[in-house]
This record gives sequence, structure tokens and C-alpha cells, in this order.
Amino acid sequence: MEAGLWTADPRVLVLAVAIDLVFGDPPNVAHPVAWLGRFVNMLVRVAPRQGARAQLAAGGVVVVLALAISAVTALAIATLTLSTLPTVGAVLLAALFLKSTFAIRGLGKASSEVARRLRDGDLAAARLALRSLCSRDPSTLNASQVAAAAIESVAENISDSVIAPLFFYALLGLPGAALYRAANTLDAMIGYHGRFEYLGKAAARLDDLLNLIPARLTAALLLLAGCWRRAHVANGIRVLVRDGAAPESPNAGRPMAAMAGLLDVALEKPGHYLLGKDGAAAEGQHLKMAWLISRDAALLGCACAVAGTVLCNGWIVNR
Repeated sequence: MEAGLWTADPRVLVLAVAIDLVFGDPPNVAHPVAWLGRFVNMLVRVAPRQGARAQLAAGGVVVVLALAISAVTALAIATLTLSTLPTVGAVLLAALFLKSTFAIRGLGKASSEVARRLRDGDLAAARLALRSLCSRDPSTLNASQVAAAAIESVAENISDSVIAPLFFYALLGLPGAALYRAANTLDAMIGYHGRFEYLGKAAARLDDLLNLIPARLTAALLLLAGCWRRAHVANGIRVLVRDGAAPESPNAGRPMAAMAGLLDVALEKPGHYLLGKDGAAAEGQHLKMAWLISRDAALLGCACAVAGTVLCNGWIVNR
């Protein structure tokens, strides 16, 4: 492979997406993100449990260590692919590592399971299936609330789990994708209020910063995908502009509000936010359409990332 350590390769990107769409995620025992999660859990167990300053400092150390391990791993793989392996092996190894930073098929499988359970009228099973999409307690949610929570999670995860890592791969190669995935994983594990109020502060703020562009890019891609799915695009724009900043997160509300408008449904987390207040109650059929729009947006984002790597790095010209 003729590239730099921080340079994206369109062949790697295309192969990584193909691997994801065909095979999905590897088992946790072979998944780098799962390895990182175990490492973070180990650090959290020995972190101070009292004292705001001590927890803030410990949280900063956790972030630095997790990012360092991810960067070193990605740079080692990038170095190996550049200097040691033949082209085919190098592209395959890099693609396998890149695939571990995003998930399209897995997200579709999880959302489809919730939609199927709702269609069958099995609320208990739908609540259980929702746990694979979000951390919200589903035990008291009715069918419409389960559908709404799943729609929100699909829209947010298309940004966090697909568009953002591919954006950073196109920008900074394998290290960029790995660093983003590490930061987002940290935010998912400790970047929330309550037990990790101070320990997770650094992780949450870093994730907010990294997602400023990808979240808004995702909202735009969802609106574009909605055009050929005959969704309510004009309403999607209206709800995005009006409600995009409603959630506490500076980023998550953008794709969620766009999706609420596209589907013309109301998405609410009681006591926190209401997106698309004039929309209908969410149903399983809305969740199915949300996934179709999100999948199209993800593939459109992949195409944009490939085009970006080709144009920005002069890949075609140099060959």
C-alpha cells in the first residue's frame, strides 16, 4: 500500500463496508472495541469513587490511556500494512480493522428485531430487544414509546456508529477512525450523569467536540435519503431547525430531529425533550422506514467518504 500512516485508502474503505454488510460484527472475543471496553472497565474499577476533582482527574487519565492504546494499535497496523504485507494482505488487514470501528448491518439487525416484535404484538420481547439499541430503561414503555426510542437510537447511531468513524477515517486514516471509536466508546460507557458525573466528564466533552460535524452531516444525509424514500423532507428540515437543539447533547438532536420530521412522528424522552411535537405517535412501521432511510444515508455517507479519499489524497492521479 502506497500511503501515509494517517492517509485513507478507498480500497480499504470499500472492502470494510462490504465486510460489514456481508458478515456484520465479529464476536466480542475478537472485537477490538470489546477489548477496549474491558480495559476501560478495569480502569473504572480502580478509579476514585469520591471527590469531584479526583474523579475529574481520573477521568482525564482514562481518556488519555484509552486513546493512546487505540492510536498505537492503529498506527502499528498502518505501519504493518505499509511496510511488510503485500498489497492484497495489507488492504484486507486494514479493512478488517476499519470495519471494527463502525456497524451498519448490526444496527439494522437490532432495529429490525424491535420492529418485528412490535409487529407481532409482543411488547415484552420488543422491550427486551430495545436494550440492544439504547441504555434507556424500557420496562415501563408502551409500544409507541418503544418504537420512538428505537427510532431515536437508529438515527443517533447512524451518526455515532457509521458516519462519524468513516468521516474520521477519510480525514485521518486508520488512526483517525480508531481514535474516534475509542472516544465514542468511552462516552457510551462513562459519559453520563449519575454514577459517572465527574469521572465521565472528559469523555463526554471530547465526544461532543468530535461529533459536531458528523452529527450535522448525518442530518443532511438523512434528509437526502428521505428524498428517494418519499419521506416528509420539508417537514424534516422544519423539525431539524426547530428541535435539533432540544436535547441536552449538542449533537444527538440533529439526526433525531431530522428523522422525526421525515417520518412525521413525535419522539419524546419524558422530562427531557420532545422532537416533532405535531407528529403522530410512533409505530413499528415508522421504525422500519427509519431504518431504510438510515441505511440509505449510511451508504450515501460511505460513497461520500470514498469520493473524499480519492479526491483529497489524489489516489487516482498518483496511480
